[in-house]
Amino acid sequence: MNKDFFEALSLLQKENDIDAETLIESVKSGIMKAIKKDYPNSENISVEIDPESGKFEMKILKEIVEGEPEDPDNQISLDEARTISKRSRVGGVCEIKLNPAKFGRVAAQNAKQSIKKDIKDKEREKLLEQYKDKVFRCVPATVQKVEPNTLNAVVTIDKNEVYFIRKEQIPGEVLKPGDVIQVYVVGTSAPDKKPSIRISRTHRELVKRLFEKEVPEIYDGIVEIKAISRVAGARSKIAVTSNDPNVDAIGACIGPGKSRISAIINELNGEKIDIIQWSEDPAEFIARALAHAEVLSVEVYEEDERKECKVIVPDDQLSLAIGNKGQNAKLAAGLTGYRIDILPEHPVQKDDGEEEEE
Repeated sequence: MNKDFFEALSLLQKENDIDAETLIESVKSGIMKAIKKDYPNSENISVEIDPESGKFEMKILKEIVEGEPEDPDNQISLDEARTISKRSRVGGVCEIKLNPAKFGRVAAQNAKQSIKKDIKDKEREKLLEQYKDKVFRCVPATVQKVEPNTLNAVVTIDKNEVYFIRKEQIPGEVLKPGDVIQVYVVGTSAPDKKPSIRISRTHRELVKRLFEKEVPEIYDGIVEIKAISRVAGARSKIAVTSNDPNVDAIGACIGPGKSRISAIINELNGEKIDIIQWSEDPAEFIARALAHAEVLSVEVYEEDERKECKVIVPDDQLSLAIGNKGQNAKLAAGLTGYRIDILPEHPVQKDDGEEEEE
């Protein structure tokens, strides 16, 4: 039985690519939990696993006492102890060996599940260590294959395969094997799933990381990104400011001949990008955020945690300010953090004399 156990242990080590010592500790932990379930009141349990000598033993340790034990779970009488070992003495410890088969299928399953969880935790730790400098970063990924029905893809990052689900891909984007794309590493998978990293091309932070890659002034801290709002695949708005009066923040982001902004737009599959000059004045910032619409006035209301504003625009600019399906207003609200109510300069009069928005 021990031979079979150690062969299974060796196979488990190879399949999960973890060192023998770590695996043995995981196995011990699983077996201890299984024994504890059958002997919940036993305080001293010993599990020994030594692949070199082929030793695999599990025991319950009990204190040897004179007469009838007060705590049968942790004590044993001298007479009973001597049936196990003739060298037993009062005050000593009696080792009661357990047969692994005694635990039955349920106990064995508990041990197996515990071992799997421990191994998965180790795998996650290993993955986190490998990707700790990539989490919340933008990294290149090569598309290996695309599932024709779901359009989910498999990509490689540093020779590791990563599953890339469709909802994290840019809407309208068609990936093909061999494509090299930039992805944002969101983090690692949920605890109940196989350890993996989660990547996205719809996350707004991807836009920020792409600007850091393309614009040296942002990477160096001369130009600062203050806020980002995004509808992936359609449009993004990004607010920037310069920490050097001699550097134009918007010009730096656009680049010579629009080279920098063009590279980012191409990477994002043609997604439009509005670059806004950030302002400490909320009214001024809100007006800029509604570009490319002209804004006549902005009234800001702040109460407790509520931040709202009323914006007046020329009559012929109302549709532009709101945008298709409200997209421009939504992006401006996301960029500024204000709920924006957009009104025309001359509301249409109703027959009863009440005003009506155009």
